[in-house]
Amino acid sequence: MKAQLSRRTFLAQAATAVVLSAAHTHKAWAAEEEKVGLQLYTVGTALTEDPAGTLKKVKAIGFEEVEVAGFAKLTPKALRGLIDDAGLQCPAAHLQFGFEETGKVLEQANDLRVSYAASSILLPGAPVAGGIAAVLGQLNKLTADDFKKIAERANQIGEQAKKAGVQFAYHNHTHEFRDLGGGKTGYEILLAETEPALVQFEADCGWMITAGAHPVEYFRRVPERFRMIHIKDFPASTKVTTEMGGPNMPHPTQLGQGHIDYKPVIAAARRAGVKHFFVEQDPPMVGLTALEAAAIDYKYVRSVF
Repeated sequence: MKAQLSRRTFLAQAATAVVLSAAHTHKAWAAEEEKVGLQLYTVGTALTEDPAGTLKKVKAIGFEEVEVAGFAKLTPKALRGLIDDAGLQCPAAHLQFGFEETGKVLEQANDLRVSYAASSILLPGAPVAGGIAAVLGQLNKLTADDFKKIAERANQIGEQAKKAGVQFAYHNHTHEFRDLGGGKTGYEILLAETEPALVQFEADCGWMITAGAHPVEYFRRVPERFRMIHIKDFPASTKVTTEMGGPNMPHPTQLGQGHIDYKPVIAAARRAGVKHFFVEQDPPMVGLTALEAAAIDYKYVRSVF
């Protein structure tokens, strides 16, 4: 009888241990998944003026991760050092693929010690003369053949990135969703003609929705292509457009103050295996500082999680 009770006790204790272990694992997984990051473009001016102080303020708001975009007049190594000092993680960076030599860009990625290196904009060839306005105009005229060239270029960059120990990612705006005829879009071409092992996608959900597409559909259809997203909002008056630049180009607002409900978007992203959620609000902000806007954005995303 004593032995039987001992066996029962053992089985009960073992069952309890399994339950507690599963609960702990789920809790740890949830905590990992629920990290909220900030794309540092949001606070770019403040970062340049006071890199160390701004990063500490970003951490104080509650952000746990950041994505680099520009080096705040520092070297990539120096910037990464300040990010570490602030207690922030930095899994990703937006870098000048296509505007600088790929090898140099990947050296920057390694100096930043990021796992993901994304192109903010990728062109089919060399940038046209005339600055950013000319580049935006070029984006509005891309053809299906141009997007096939971009896909080929992305594969080449992705292969080089893989050798450098970095995952390349393509970040969208609105122009990728323009109808190129027969309902075909540049984004569909990029998804179809890039190698998943070489090219991942960072879905900028705000721009995607502004273009008349929806990230939830993509997360359901091709979940293996997305590991990062950008979270941005636009005013309720925003009209659907795939045009980049010009006076009618919409400008983001604080999360929760626009028209995009991110609860289903984030839920679908998590089901798809997205690991990094970066808040991004394009400056300039109206009536408040970039850090004040970032605090509002953080509070919204945390409430959604």
